[in-house]
Amino acid sequence: MNTIPDPSQLRRRRTIEAGSVVSRSGGVLCVVLFMAGWIGMPPALLDAPWVRLAGTGALVEMGFSLLLAVVNLRDPGGRHYERNSTLGVVLDTIAIAGLVASIQTAGQTAWPLLSLSILTAALRKQLGGALLAWTVTSGILAVAVVVNGHRAMPAGDLSVAVLSHLLVAMLSGTQARAYSRQVQELGAARRQLAHQAAHDPLTGLPNRARLAEHAQSLEGRAIAALVLDLNGFKAVNDTLGHAAGDEVLRIVGERLRTALRDDDLAGRIGGDEFVIVMADATLDTASSLAARLRDDIRRPMSLDGRPVSVGVSIGVAVGTDTSLEALCLEADAAMYLDKDYSGR
Repeated sequence: MNTIPDPSQLRRRRTIEAGSVVSRSGGVLCVVLFMAGWIGMPPALLDAPWVRLAGTGALVEMGFSLLLAVVNLRDPGGRHYERNSTLGVVLDTIAIAGLVASIQTAGQTAWPLLSLSILTAALRKQLGGALLAWTVTSGILAVAVVVNGHRAMPAGDLSVAVLSHLLVAMLSGTQARAYSRQVQELGAARRQLAHQAAHDPLTGLPNRARLAEHAQSLEGRAIAALVLDLNGFKAVNDTLGHAAGDEVLRIVGERLRTALRDDDLAGRIGGDEFVIVMADATLDTASSLAARLRDDIRRPMSLDGRPVSVGVSIGVAVGTDTSLEALCLEADAAMYLDKDYSGR
C-alpha cells in the first residue's frame, strides 16, 4: 500500500531533489570539462583509454541519475520516488568511484572525491546508505590499488582514505537519520494537532468545524442533516456518574460510525447532541437512516456489567446548495418536535 507523505516530507524531498538537480548538473559539466582537458586533467591522462572509458561511463550514469532527480522533483509524492532515489544513489556511487579509481590508477590523487557519493547516500538513505556507499567506494579503490600497486596510491594512503571515508559515512549517516526522525516526529505531531482541532476528544467523532468543512465539500449535491439528542442521558449521569455517561457517549458514537455510508459523516457538537451529514440524500433515505439509528441507539449497553439504555430524538432536514447551519436549524426544530411527540 502506497502511503502519501505529509507536507513536511514533501518539502524535504523537494529540497533534496532540487539540490540533486543542481549538483548533478554541475557534476556533468565538471566531467565534460575534465575530459576536455580544460580543468584538472593532467596531460598524461588526456589519452589514457581507461580514463576516457571511465569518464564516458560516468557521464552516462550521471546523466541518467540527473533525469531521475528531475522526475522526483516534479513528483515528490509519487509511488516510484524511493525506487528512483535508490537507483540515483547507486548510479552516482558507481560513476564517481569508477572515475576516481581510473584517475588514481594514473597516479593522480582523486580519492577525496569519493566522499561526495557517501554524503549523497547519507542524505537519501541515512546511515545504512552511507555505509553501503563507503563499502562500495572503498572496495573499488582497493581493487585499483591491488591491481596497479603503488602507482595508484601508497598502501598507507589507502588506509587513510578508507578510514577517513568511514568517519564521513558514520557522521553524515547518523546526522541524516536524526534529521529524518525529527521530520517524522514533527509530521506526526502536526497530524495529531490537526486531528485534535477537528475532532471531539471523547468520542473521536468530528466536531462542528469538521462537519461544516465536509458539508462544504459536497457543494452542488443534495445533502441531509440529522440532529440527534439522547433521551435519558441525564439520568445515567445522575445515577451512575459521569464516567458512565462518557462511556455511553463513546458507545453511541461508535454505533453512529458503523451505521453510515462512506460519504456520510457523524459528529458530536456538544453534550449529548450529535449531527450526521449525508451525501446525495433524499428525505426517504435520511428518514430510513433515522429509523435505523433509533433502533441501534436504544439497544442496551453494558456498563460494568449493568445494562443501560437510552433513547434518541432525531430531526431531519434535506437541501441542495444550503448551508449546514441552515439545515441544522431546520433539523433541530424537527428534533424537538420528535422529542415532544415521544414524550407524549
